[in-house]
Amino acid sequence: MTPTASPFDPLTLGPLRLRNRFIRAGANEGMVVDGAPSRALVKHHRDLAAGGVGLTTVAYGAVSEVGRTLPNQVWLRPEILPDLRVLADAVHSEGGAISYQLTHGGSFVTSLKVRGPTMSASSGFNKAGLLRGNLFQRAMTAEDMERVTQQFVEAARLCRHAGFDAIELHMGHGYLLNQFISPLSNRRRDAYGGSAENRARFPAAVLARVKEAVGRDMAVLAKINVADGVKGGATVEDAIVTGRALQAAGADMLVLSGGRNVESGWFMFGSNHDMDEMRKVLAASPITGLMLKWSQHGVPRIAFREMYFLEYSRRIRAAVDVPLGYLGGAKSLANAEQAVREGFDAVVMARALIHDPALVNKYREGSATQSGCTNCNRCVPYIYHPAGTWCVMSPPNDPDLNKIRAAG
Repeated sequence: MTPTASPFDPLTLGPLRLRNRFIRAGANEGMVVDGAPSRALVKHHRDLAAGGVGLTTVAYGAVSEVGRTLPNQVWLRPEILPDLRVLADAVHSEGGAISYQLTHGGSFVTSLKVRGPTMSASSGFNKAGLLRGNLFQRAMTAEDMERVTQQFVEAARLCRHAGFDAIELHMGHGYLLNQFISPLSNRRRDAYGGSAENRARFPAAVLARVKEAVGRDMAVLAKINVADGVKGGATVEDAIVTGRALQAAGADMLVLSGGRNVESGWFMFGSNHDMDEMRKVLAASPITGLMLKWSQHGVPRIAFREMYFLEYSRRIRAAVDVPLGYLGGAKSLANAEQAVREGFDAVVMARALIHDPALVNKYREGSATQSGCTNCNRCVPYIYHPAGTWCVMSPPNDPDLNKIRAAG
């Protein structure tokens, strides 16, 4: 990275060359039909590619049916290959690259009833699954780990077959791989628990297997927490250990996020949820609404500030050599330029691009230097809406597009 590097410069990640360093973060879109991408999802990511992003990330592709956190999430399986191809082709037609975020919810399955205890790093009571009857979780065995690893590998191969350019393994926010990394979830006393090195062992092994399977053809990224943001959770020192383990496993980039959905969503977003908007959207789903209300108990009031993960991310940047994507409150061209100037290889955004999918082109053309996103977080509850997520300051999505499969 040179001092004159620009966020508009091309970026090479493994076998992938991006046209610029702007990445749309993986963030649940709520645009799914029968566990497959909808036409609304195709439009959403085509618009982002047309708007100038170098890489757009499709959120939460579950690697197994029981790995879905919400019922309206994609389950990656051969039957949906035609839908995945339509999605990838749409982004490519606009000159962009596309990544699928692969994950497994583990014990964090909040809207589906799973037969038997959910899987996690450790056994015990499952507070995340309480309101759906998933009361208990069990510690994964060596056989479980091998099966789940192979599910990640097969999902990555499916994405390669569909024409995707990259995959992102989700290791943050309280999902299964993060349940190993975080001491909030991992109380194991074997080689996969205890020290930060041990807690990163299984996620790093998953990445190494995925890299071996598809790394010649696709970039392999991982999303990690810079910290969990709550007492007893993973710290930035833990994140450095995780980052080094993933670097050794062959990661082409680490995307730096933070927080956990249940314990510290406010830390993740750098500001509080709008509970009035949540109640409005979830009026027909009282159980989910109750769960979200419960999750807000004791939450501190947080005032949004730009680049809110910068101090944590700087420490990780100083400790690892792997490419890093800065995420967390980058909402202006000046923010993006600062991130690149400080040695981050890409600028990763979600809410600013939900507000305006054409923001990158506007930055390039000089017609805008600042996102109009107010960080009100009222877009968040629309992952539960029949039309999918959108910015409440913009016209709503066409709900009919969210009723038809991408290849339908």
